Amino acid sequence: MERRRTRPVKVGSITIGGGAPVSVQSMTKTHTHDVSATVRQIEELTELGCEIIRCAVPDARAARALSDVRKRAPIPLIADIHFDHRLALRAIDAGVDGVRVNPATIRNKEGLRAVFRSAAAARIKVRIGLNSGSVRPRSGLRVKTDTNKTDVAELMVREALKCCRMAETEGCRSLVLSFKASDVPATIRAYRLAAEQCDYPFHVGITAAGPPETSLVKSAVGIGALLAEGIGDTIRVSMTGPPHDEVNAGIAILEAIELRGRRGPEIISCPTCGRCTIDLQAIVREVSKRLEGCPKRIRVAIMGCVVNGPGEAAEADVGIAGGKNFGYIFRRGTKRGKVPAPQLVDALMAEIEEIP
Repeated sequence: MERRRTRPVKVGSITIGGGAPVSVQSMTKTHTHDVSATVRQIEELTELGCEIIRCAVPDARAARALSDVRKRAPIPLIADIHFDHRLALRAIDAGVDGVRVNPATIRNKEGLRAVFRSAAAARIKVRIGLNSGSVRPRSGLRVKTDTNKTDVAELMVREALKCCRMAETEGCRSLVLSFKASDVPATIRAYRLAAEQCDYPFHVGITAAGPPETSLVKSAVGIGALLAEGIGDTIRVSMTGPPHDEVNAGIAILEAIELRGRRGPEIISCPTCGRCTIDLQAIVREVSKRLEGCPKRIRVAIMGCVVNGPGEAAEADVGIAGGKNFGYIFRRGTKRGKVPAPQLVDALMAEIEEIP
């Protein structure tokens, strides 16, 4: 997959853009002034594979806590700033690795210039992050187009690039851009428009994507479509729920599009139909449970019948192809035996244990 060429931007130990691997981000859902809870959540997310973390800074109390959070956080820390540019300045003084600013919510443009100068002096990155919910009501701008979706996309891109010019005049060139909407087509259009006009790296996501079951679909479609076009240098899955689920979903998207190797086993299973005579759902649930924490990067096929089963199972590292109340066990293309349905899980796990 050919990725869009972008300038590299350093965020602590992580490089965004410039051909670096696509990184996974999340945002703490604790109150930032509660340092212990915030650091504990960052450590949990790091353990799952989160590489960059963002913390909300809504007030001076949160800004004061950033120094302690930064000292204890194991991954780069980004301060998320809206409305008051002075909070961004305090965050930079606290030693954060980057700040996120939204020019649609920070009305004091001289203050915003001061943030860019301070970030340049500290040699940290700034994410100019626009979203549809803020740019339209606060910008007062309108673009004549056929649809509101196009209007929002063009507004976000125009405002972001105008802000980039301001940042560059203040010596700040370590910039990352984002253009997020809860509407997937509008988000995709915004990133495509911006990709034609600049070489800044992009942080990609769908904002306010909803509860997990909704967010997974919208994020996989929106983020996945852009990544498939080579657009995107770092991602965050937005989800109404624990940030741990966001990290797992982000990594899963990168694995699915083959921008990252699997962390562990991958289970391939058929949807089942009237040809299936074994309890495939129960088998998949049991295998999934027993493979939790398994570090082996293997492909496990669990198929219900002889239509696609033997082929899929044979192509996997290990697999089951169901028959009438029995199943065949395959291991790397070789049929290992015929096993009664109640013994299939144990037989499959025995084969997996033998794989180095």
